Amino acid sequence: MAINRIAFYHLETLLWIARLGTFAAAAERLNTSQPAISARVRELENHLGAALFRREGRAMALTPAGRELVRESEPLWARFQGVLMACGDIAGASGVIRIGAGEIAAASCLPGFVAELGRDLPHVSLEIDIALTADLIQQLASGHSDIAFAAGRIAHPMLRTAPIGSVDLLWLASPATVAEMDADRPPIWSLSNLSPLYRLMKDAIAASHLADCPLNLCNNVRAMMDFVVEGGGIGIFPRPMARQEMADRRLIPVPGAPTMPAIDFHAAIRAAESDPLVLAIFDRASRLELGGDKGA
Repeated sequence: MAINRIAFYHLETLLWIARLGTFAAAAERLNTSQPAISARVRELENHLGAALFRREGRAMALTPAGRELVRESEPLWARFQGVLMACGDIAGASGVIRIGAGEIAAASCLPGFVAELGRDLPHVSLEIDIALTADLIQQLASGHSDIAFAAGRIAHPMLRTAPIGSVDLLWLASPATVAEMDADRPPIWSLSNLSPLYRLMKDAIAASHLADCPLNLCNNVRAMMDFVVEGGGIGIFPRPMARQEMADRRLIPVPGAPTMPAIDFHAAIRAAESDPLVLAIFDRASRLELGGDKGA
């Protein structure tokens, strides 16, 4: 068994395949090619004299030897990364961090946060994916993203979350729509049932004097806002996304609309996350404080 021929990149490759499930996903995460990943696995297996993976459909499953090596290597790899980071300056850290966010979270949480990361961690590249909350949770739990920002409560046994504040929801319409409300029943735009905010919005509509208005659903807040600005009805929008439209008076508050509860936001990572860079960024995220813009 040629243990002295095993390099750190062999273990890194092993751990990412185990986390992501395929050689292709590990190659993408490590910014290399799939043949290079396959070659590393063959080298590691040859050095150890044992098969570490077996193919199951499109995925690669660990053998008993592979599971044991992953179990024993994960804490060693995390400790090694921690030692390297402790010996250096986090400002010199490098790598690719994948951030997932819902549309509202992206508008409310990310602009300032991403700008701060760019200033403080200039050698870290970011890959940001805007997706539905259900997809964000799946991507995070499977290791395809490192950190997520989402609206609403995140309940998943594999994830660790931190509350980062809340954002107001406002009933808004164009001035022309508001002027015609006494004579007309304009449609109300709400997020679709794919959003965790759907029930909150639907309950608020049902409890309002607008309950008999037609209800339109859309899974894109920015598109809904464009519809409403053009006189296409009434919308329920997060304050940060509507700030400019309100300042320009393209959107104004709907008279008599009930107060909406604020949306709680959370940052999340995997509960078993051990990468020091991801943990450092999550620590920054957990200190965000949303909700400081109560004015129009």
